[in-house]
Amino acid sequence: MGEWTPLALVLLVVAAVGTHAVFRDGSVAAVREPFRDVARLLVQQRRTTLAADRLLVRIGVISLPVAALLAGVVVPLGDSAVLPWSIGVVWFNAMEVVAWVSVWMVGWGTNSAFPLVGGYRFLAQGLAYELPHMFALITVALGAESLDFGEIARAQDGLWFVVWMPVAFLVYLLSVLAMAFWGPFGHPVGHDLAGGAVLELAGPDRLVFEAGRYALLVVASAAAVPLFLGGGAGPLLPGWAWALVKTYLVLALLVWVRHRLPVIRMDRFMTAAWVVLIPATLVQMLVVGIVVLG
Repeated sequence: MGEWTPLALVLLVVAAVGTHAVFRDGSVAAVREPFRDVARLLVQQRRTTLAADRLLVRIGVISLPVAALLAGVVVPLGDSAVLPWSIGVVWFNAMEVVAWVSVWMVGWGTNSAFPLVGGYRFLAQGLAYELPHMFALITVALGAESLDFGEIARAQDGLWFVVWMPVAFLVYLLSVLAMAFWGPFGHPVGHDLAGGAVLELAGPDRLVFEAGRYALLVVASAAAVPLFLGGGAGPLLPGWAWALVKTYLVLALLVWVRHRLPVIRMDRFMTAAWVVLIPATLVQMLVVGIVVLG
């Protein structure tokens, strides 16, 4: 087992859902509840609104998990990826941007006020987090002198990037929360909009969309391993096993954050992104560039 398989992704999505249920209710017995929700959504009737663009909604619903899967093909599980591409970091970032389109199409296509506002909220959120996110990725690529995930992981032999790129790592984790509109960045699906972008989704549509959201969170957590945590490096266990362990630890941290931090208003986050996060990542990039040139 040297690369990502659909089974590994599904298992991590199930682990994320189960961890979320445990953190939410504080009981291991709560793990059963998500499976009841899945069964309920499978038999629930789809919701329709007046003059909705159903094709646009279907494309938006399906494209979210597809974007997560396409982003995952360049992320190595231990030693190799499904597609070991020399520009894997660029491809990974491009697939993340597809999530913007997915959420906006769902919000627009349902022809409903609250989902439309939720879709535009996500676009605003993307404008706030994407630049710091790109600078964090560029910093890692600069340190490894490569855009290949495998080469980046191998460049951390002896010293993980998280040790000397802590700002880039923190910004990356924040951007993962934002791209999956998760926890403090759940404004696009906020309670003040009765669910926002997903308000009119029900039945299988809601199930596929939420599965895509979790898959995006899992794939982005998996990418943090070769980017910052040394890939599959570790004692005793094979590389793929260490990659799974590290991925789950990052994933558990992100799920835990959802239950500990309040939702941030987008105008405040945008101010923080432009005033704090972008200058901080630029300084981090400068330090890494000096070290690499030296």
